[in-house]
Amino acid sequence: MKIRACLLVLALPLALLAAPLKTLEEFQKSAAAFHSEIRVPVFPVTLQQILADEQAAIAAGNAALDRIARQDPKQATFESTFGALDTLNYEANLVAGRIEFVQQTHPVREVRDAAENAAKELRQWAVGIPYREDVYAAIKALAATHPSVAGEDRRLLNDTLRDYRRAGLDLPPAVKQEVESQRKQLAGLTADFSANIIKTRVPMIFTKAKLSGVPEGFLSSPGVKTGDDAYTILINVTPQRQIVEENCAVEETRRRVTVAEYSLAKELNVPLMNRIVAVRAEIAAKLGYASWDDYQTEVKMAKNGATAKKFLEELVQGTQPKFDAEVAELQKLKAAETKNPAAKIELWDWRYYQNQLMKQRYTIDAEALRVYFPYERVLQGMFAIYQSIFGLKFEQIEAPYKWVGDVTLWGVSDAQTGEPMGLFYLDMFPREGKYNHFAEFGLQEGKLQTNGVSLRPTVALLCNFPTPANGAPSLLNHREVETLFHEFGHCMHSILTRANRGQFSGASVPGDFVEAPSQMLENWTFDKAVLDTFAADYRDPSKKIPAEILGKMQEARLATIGIFYRRQFSFGLLDLTLHGPHQPGEVIDSVAISNPVLSQVFFPVPADSSFVAYFGHIAGGYDGGYYGYAWADAIAADMATVFENAKGGYLDREAGMRLRNEIYAQGNARDVTESIEKFLGRKQSNAPFLKKLGLK
Repeated sequence: MKIRACLLVLALPLALLAAPLKTLEEFQKSAAAFHSEIRVPVFPVTLQQILADEQAAIAAGNAALDRIARQDPKQATFESTFGALDTLNYEANLVAGRIEFVQQTHPVREVRDAAENAAKELRQWAVGIPYREDVYAAIKALAATHPSVAGEDRRLLNDTLRDYRRAGLDLPPAVKQEVESQRKQLAGLTADFSANIIKTRVPMIFTKAKLSGVPEGFLSSPGVKTGDDAYTILINVTPQRQIVEENCAVEETRRRVTVAEYSLAKELNVPLMNRIVAVRAEIAAKLGYASWDDYQTEVKMAKNGATAKKFLEELVQGTQPKFDAEVAELQKLKAAETKNPAAKIELWDWRYYQNQLMKQRYTIDAEALRVYFPYERVLQGMFAIYQSIFGLKFEQIEAPYKWVGDVTLWGVSDAQTGEPMGLFYLDMFPREGKYNHFAEFGLQEGKLQTNGVSLRPTVALLCNFPTPANGAPSLLNHREVETLFHEFGHCMHSILTRANRGQFSGASVPGDFVEAPSQMLENWTFDKAVLDTFAADYRDPSKKIPAEILGKMQEARLATIGIFYRRQFSFGLLDLTLHGPHQPGEVIDSVAISNPVLSQVFFPVPADSSFVAYFGHIAGGYDGGYYGYAWADAIAADMATVFENAKGGYLDREAGMRLRNEIYAQGNARDVTESIEKFLGRKQSNAPFLKKLGLK
């Protein structure tokens, strides 16, 4: 996330917690004064509501398509064609997004299952939207009149025509029908793949001896201690799995956990991924693309798969010496611990020995540092920073609906004018059946409605931070603090939008840029001026993180940065290799394609493992695009220099407002390269990223 205010010391706004909650009606009334509308999503929470919402959305969408197609061409306007299509897609996405959110969050399994089925059917229906020939005829007819539109509307016109071409509307009828059918099939396959990930639950039981080194606080936490000498680790819950991988001194336990991790959802999802990749390749070929990654990257900054792959391959080659040196350091630790000079670092070792390196060389105990990061204080401290640098005010709002008791709702306003900007929900702790990673969900993106009233965004953060236990608050490790700052950056990207069209609102930017603003904000969590505003020992708040420890954390971050990025590069190259060119009729074996890439670029994967079966990114929108994390990180490193060179550093208000106005507010209403360069005040450069990696 971002920002710093001009050298100003931020007071922790704990009063936010004690203040009476503002009502939603009060917040909505304030918005009306600015010709804006604040609307809380109405979530369908019964089987009947889910089905009714799905059917109503499809009926309303079909009626809107009919209106576009049946209008008198002589009376047609840009708004009644291109604008109406943008509104139609926006409204359909609202309903689909809410139903999918219920699928990810609702505590009742039957409701989640019903939402899963409805979301799948809605997505399959939505695939057919661009295949209405009569609607396309109306769009083309209006475009042929060369309407006098500029700026965002010119972008909407060009992008809409491009998207029709990419859907295959200019293909021969028979081929076009095949593409439509396959896209609907693909929507169902990817929905099933993602649902299987959500449903996967893999508990593993260990004795305390087999978990030697794992913090006692975790072992005694709710749901972990399940017997006299029985401790249950949920392999599908990332924080639980990683705390074992990082701390357990028993190699066999680490191996078993990692093997289980790399086999999650294997039986169900390997066949699905094989079919998904094959269908994607067939669609790409019919549309005239050499590969699915070429199709996906056409609308991103990279423009084609070859450019994306070259970017990663050059970084792999460039980081090889640093990666080798870092692994050698870990190998020394393993050799000393095991008394085996020939010991090798395996996939299940790197997290553990990286943690040991932090403790031994840098005297950093990641678990001991948790006392400085009680969740509530970190959250409020982050709020204070974001409010200051972006010129905002956060207020807790009475939530009209909570799917579980600890969900909270917050309103965001401009601090100077009082204008309400949007709402965000926080759902921050794990539970059975909930989405099990960390993400921001755009429940309702911003849009200027046809009545001239701006509908402001509502988003949600779904996280899985440690639950409070044994009288202690939820305590985050530093990596989780980074994650919170990152995900909340996505929240700001959505809420601070000023785009008029739903298609361009907030974080609706190219996939290889969308992570950059949030990745940049991770730097804030290594800055002492930032941390001193909130990081304090929960047992004695007067105790801050010592400067020497923070200095060592910054050194340690660079000490294993090669390992971190090689892992990222391996995922990106897996994705691009999987979605590269395939021969017609080729039988796809996604495991055989992906495992060698992981083994060559990072560490060898376990025999018979199938990481690709649980790689939800490449079924959920990052297919042909996972390289975008590294691509965006290069941009993020460049953008961070604006704060690094500012008078107030990472708390600089002027730099924060530039970020708000030139990046967040713009969304995709203009080319993101223009937005980046306006924020930088110069052309882009990869030099800061290469420096970060220790490369020339």
